[in-house]
Amino acid sequence: MTTSGTIGTLLHHKGSTVWTISDKATVFDAIAFLAAKNIGALPVMDGDRLVGIFSERDYTRKIALAGKSSKVTLVREIVSSPVITITPDVTIEEAMRLMTDKRIRHLPVIDGGKMVGLVSIGDMVNWIISAQSATIDQMRSYIAGR
Repeated sequence: MTTSGTIGTLLHHKGSTVWTISDKATVFDAIAFLAAKNIGALPVMDGDRLVGIFSERDYTRKIALAGKSSKVTLVREIVSSPVITITPDVTIEEAMRLMTDKRIRHLPVIDGGKMVGLVSIGDMVNWIISAQSATIDQMRSYIAGR
């Protein structure tokens, strides 16, 4: 495991299961789904087409603070769009830089026009920590002569 791995490699280790929600769902349903899956964001789909990202941040800023009702407001009314995406060949460092520059925490991964995964800043931090631990272990073994 290297710190300069690609998003595709990260997805291979993490798995590519992505929970999504329809743009026709209510915000209440989206929040309930986030809670049930213990996740912070959902790609929003119109059929097979990615149309945005819904996050807890969207709920707090666009529903709770705006005094709207989550039970009648549809996800498509408040979704964060346009969606910033990456491809599997992007390096983890490039993805982290993009997330930092754009102030986002989740990136859908698109390959051939199809969403093949979703990565979070936490996924990338975990990858780097694991890679650094592996490097340290290799160095210790080398120094110890094993």
